[in-house]
Amino acid sequence: MTRGRVAFASQNHHKLRELRVLLPGWEIQPLEVDVMPEEIGRTFYENASAKARFGRTLSEPDVLVIGEDSGLEVRGLGGEPGIRSARYAGPEASDAQNIAKLLAELGNAVEDARRARYVSELVCLAPGGEELRASGVLEGRIAEEPRGSGGFGYDPVFIPEGEDQTVAELGDEWKSHNSHRARAAAALRAAVGGTAEAL
Repeated sequence: MTRGRVAFASQNHHKLRELRVLLPGWEIQPLEVDVMPEEIGRTFYENASAKARFGRTLSEPDVLVIGEDSGLEVRGLGGEPGIRSARYAGPEASDAQNIAKLLAELGNAVEDARRARYVSELVCLAPGGEELRASGVLEGRIAEEPRGSGGFGYDPVFIPEGEDQTVAELGDEWKSHNSHRARAAAALRAAVGGTAEAL
């Protein structure tokens, strides 16, 4: 096996950048495709697994393949936007448009209704076909308006539990230790024994 090589089955450069920080020593490269399959799974895990299996068909046999799906679940919206987080305001919606729709749907909702959580599912396929699954959750609440310029997605309106600032205000260093994706990556490192070379 070409030790440490990993194909990331995603076209999201924000997630790729984060995973390169969160999985040190893993030589992570994006999957070279023009279009990824449509996300039709009913859960974050199903979508992450489908991405990984799609990536497996296009990658060299000795390369690990990672699929990831993540999103935001808001209590007052019955778990929405959930698996539709990236396209909540439409198929080509920007982060700002998704946030605007989220805040409009919540309206003047307070306290319990604004409880939310970020969820990340990572699925890693080893060259031998073994599937490793790792999950990460970050609990918090939705702010009444966007704050901060860091991060991406819903970071400007997500206030983690125990914090007063949004993730966009807390910044990349905080995210690298505490985010839902950081927690999923830590679980994946533990599952494989630390590095991609362990599989």
